[in-house]
Amino acid sequence: MSSQNGGMAVNQHSGNGMARPQEIELTARFSKQMAQLCMSPDYSDVTFIVENQRIPAHRVILAARSEYFRALLYGGMQETKQDEITLHIPLMAFKSLLKYIYSGSMSLVHMKEEHLLDTLGLANQYGFADLEVAISDYLRQVLSLSNVCAVLDAARLFALDGLTTVCHSFMDRNASDILQHESFRNLSLDSLSSLLLRDSFFAREVEIFQAVYDWCRCNADNGQNVDVIVEKVRFALMSLEELLTVVRPSGILDPERLLDAIAEKISSKQLPYRGALWPEENVATPKFNSRTIHGEIRSALLDGDTVSYDMEKGYTRHSIGETGDGNGIIVELGKLFIINHIKVLLWDRDSRSYSYYIEVSVNQRNWERVVDHTKYPCRSWQFLYFPAQAVRYIRLVGTHNTMNNVFHVVALEAMFTEATTPVVDGILQPTYNVATVERSATVVEGVSRTRNVLLNGEVKNYDWDSGYTCHQIGEGVILIQLGQPYWIDSMRLLLWDCDSRSYSFYIEVSVDMKDWEVVVDKQLEHLKSWQHFTFLPKVVVYIRIVGTHNTANEMFHCVHFECPSQDPEFLKCERNVPVPSIELSLSGTNESNAEDSAID
Repeated sequence: MSSQNGGMAVNQHSGNGMARPQEIELTARFSKQMAQLCMSPDYSDVTFIVENQRIPAHRVILAARSEYFRALLYGGMQETKQDEITLHIPLMAFKSLLKYIYSGSMSLVHMKEEHLLDTLGLANQYGFADLEVAISDYLRQVLSLSNVCAVLDAARLFALDGLTTVCHSFMDRNASDILQHESFRNLSLDSLSSLLLRDSFFAREVEIFQAVYDWCRCNADNGQNVDVIVEKVRFALMSLEELLTVVRPSGILDPERLLDAIAEKISSKQLPYRGALWPEENVATPKFNSRTIHGEIRSALLDGDTVSYDMEKGYTRHSIGETGDGNGIIVELGKLFIINHIKVLLWDRDSRSYSYYIEVSVNQRNWERVVDHTKYPCRSWQFLYFPAQAVRYIRLVGTHNTMNNVFHVVALEAMFTEATTPVVDGILQPTYNVATVERSATVVEGVSRTRNVLLNGEVKNYDWDSGYTCHQIGEGVILIQLGQPYWIDSMRLLLWDCDSRSYSFYIEVSVDMKDWEVVVDKQLEHLKSWQHFTFLPKVVVYIRIVGTHNTANEMFHCVHFECPSQDPEFLKCERNVPVPSIELSLSGTNESNAEDSAID
């Protein structure tokens, strides 16, 4: 008999009531028995000669496990008819590979590094992708000063990009120790060249030169083009003393090139600096020996506390002069770090806004402005991106405060991140919704039972009494302030739709609350529920939604607002809308025709 479950037999019984198994699992026994055939003369029909040693094997097993051996042994090649085949490969690695072919397993823990890398090479050569990945993953876990150079050479040789990246990151973090290790001399020319080109291979340039010079002496007799490597050294980063007392006596650099390096060092303001790279980690912390060296109440800025601040404490500040304080607030990082992202928490316990700019430097002499929000009101957390570069000093200068003449900053973070946002003319152009509390947006005007309910992302739990923001038609508006200026080219909102009513409205945007531009005009239409709008990209800080009609009463109700629009159909389309390159001013007069820019 068999019991039934949804029409499928789940158990069977013999006549004596004992259960009969429906599946037989003897994989382990099969693997063990197959492994016994490995390098056994029993039933062998081919012999490989490797390093003068004869190794019996079985054609059908090799062909079943590898396309390479299938082509070699059954593909009509010369070896197809040979009983003995000579292979010019490492013996120990080939034996390990055969054991893997026959058994499906391989123990990596007790393998010597040279043996392991040889096996990786054979896995790559013979197309054992799973084995190649497994060995690569294992090598990532056991990287050390003694093996990373050899692993990097192997990773580059076999085009293992993931393993190459891990090796580079390890060498970046341990650059000084790598340079002094004896294995550095054994790096291939290509691997060494790729390493020296990395801005994140961070050590004193004189140390890099000395290691490169040592490498050149060890490899010059091997026909290596040492000039190619020497050119990768950034001589302009060395001191004059190092150039004259270390580089010059070596004789590796001719006098003309030495003079060029000195001239570049003296005259250039954009030297090719190296810096430490710690992806996705805030380096503006005491952990990295970073500190605030200018500003009032310096200890607060980098203490990591973004909660316990009020009118009296928890922030660093500086006075805003008529033309701005040239010194502002300055953070010194523990060393040169490569960064492309800064987060700043502006004091936000009331409705005030600030304007500011940020400059970075390696030496406090030459400063580069990477963020300029002097023309825009900003609030709370600032999310800022710029091209990755080596930075030692960060200068944050406030230029305006809507309440008084003091610039207050609660926290500053600096890091390198892969998750960047495009920047156009110094302003972020996001594809994600920035009209959220998490992105520092806030509802400045509008009536609701819960503050910022319009921006909390809740689009289901609303009813007659709650879950929406409203204003009286003819008198009020719904006004939203974004945390910082953004390029915006779309919006989406959810009109209250618990009955059959419809609404008419228009939407304006501004950067200063003075000059407004209509981007959506639906005053002559009756709309319900979800609404999605697109228009030419504009720099936006403020959004004003103005209801003009409600078929049920004199109130305009909006449940949810977002920009840019996160409408699924809209996100599927490629957004290739060009961003105009224009000069924006808070005090400028906007002469654009609203009807031209609005897209229904």
